Amino acid sequence: MSPDGTVAGDFDAVALAIAGARRLIALTGAGISVESGIPDFRSPGGLWSVFDPMEYATLSCFLDDPEKAWTLYRALGASLAGSQPNPAHRALADLERAGVLAGIVTQNIDGLHQAAGSRTVLEIHGEGTRLQCLRCRGLEPVRPAHLEPGPVPACAACGSPLKPNIVLFEEPVRDLGAISALVRTCDLMLVAGTSVEVAPASLLPEDVLARRGSLVEMNLEPTAITERGLGPDGYFIQGPLGTTLPMLAAALRARAGAGGIA
Repeated sequence: MSPDGTVAGDFDAVALAIAGARRLIALTGAGISVESGIPDFRSPGGLWSVFDPMEYATLSCFLDDPEKAWTLYRALGASLAGSQPNPAHRALADLERAGVLAGIVTQNIDGLHQAAGSRTVLEIHGEGTRLQCLRCRGLEPVRPAHLEPGPVPACAACGSPLKPNIVLFEEPVRDLGAISALVRTCDLMLVAGTSVEVAPASLLPEDVLARRGSLVEMNLEPTAITERGLGPDGYFIQGPLGTTLPMLAAALRARAGAGGIA
């Protein structure tokens, strides 16, 4: 948020840029879910201030000491439990329904884009709503009982310890082929709620810029992305996404006319 708590940005100009784009996709991060009550892992009070990620959030930790790993997973599950989509998630779903947004690449694991109604969602870090068995590859929904203190949840088919269906350190990211294919078709990327500091997600905006595309960055504060440049039709919009994304959707509706966006 800007220092005085206001929103800053030329929404009409961004709406014009989106109207002129061949294909718009969104890249989202933790900032879009903060207003749903899910803290950024790296923020004060976030998970990484309690658990050292290189100690608890690695594949090695899960394989060597599942009980230790599950102290983190239960804290993660508690942070996601009961969360609901906020107006930012719903605004992106509206843009997709209207045919304005081709899809979302998200670094989040909370499933809130899908809960809001988005259909094309590629989850680069997996998703935290199901558990997976690394031996038989089975999946099952996370249940409240899994988050209670007790034994490590086990696969009903083979008895192996279950882990959340998320990407741990030492594991490959998900859907990278589909993500790369989607980004190759994009000439305007909406970067929302992320500073995109970690590869391979950090390479996606660079790919758009390398093909002479542009970025619309929406964040609480300017980031390294802003400083490096947003491209010929790039813009920065500052403020909480639960406010700014609905404002952008409204600007697009106004430009398209009544009924232009569902």
